[in-house]
Amino acid sequence: MEFEELKKVNKKLKKTDIKGKYYVEVNQRILGFRELFTNGTIETEVIDNQQGVVTIKAIVKDCEGKILATGHAQEKENSSFINKASYIENCETSAVGRALGILGIGADTSVRSFDEMENKEFQVTSNSKINKEKQDALKLSIQNNNISDVNVQGILDKFGFEDISDITLKEYANVIEAFQKIIDKR
Repeated sequence: MEFEELKKVNKKLKKTDIKGKYYVEVNQRILGFRELFTNGTIETEVIDNQQGVVTIKAIVKDCEGKILATGHAQEKENSSFINKASYIENCETSAVGRALGILGIGADTSVRSFDEMENKEFQVTSNSKINKEKQDALKLSIQNNNISDVNVQGILDKFGFEDISDITLKEYANVIEAFQKIIDKR
């Protein structure tokens, strides 16, 4: 991969505004990788999964199997609303995002995963809608935690959304927190 090719691909990737800094989400990084390495592979491996803490390694390879980059991530089960139902999936996505960021794809401003940025020090300021990955993770969490449709619609109504797909990045953390409160009351 030539640096000029990488720059061209990075310019095309959709960016999300987080507190004035632009971030390329993992799904966009994967699309960039596929453009640069049509027959490349992304492999993930659970390194450790004990006492509800999972560590995953992602390995990015070119079409000949040469390792281009690796990335690691760790998530704790039940540490957030999403992690109650999908901490392994969330961890895998973060590891892949970090590996692709280390390779240079979507890493113009940060290698961190969206969740790392959102949870540790940044506030989401974009009115963009959450991506399909976050919608699916939220739906799975609602289903796995047996939250009734009445509660779901009530929370969506509270924030002015008709459906999960209407949730904005700006309100995502607040919606998650509202669902978390329902679960914590049980």
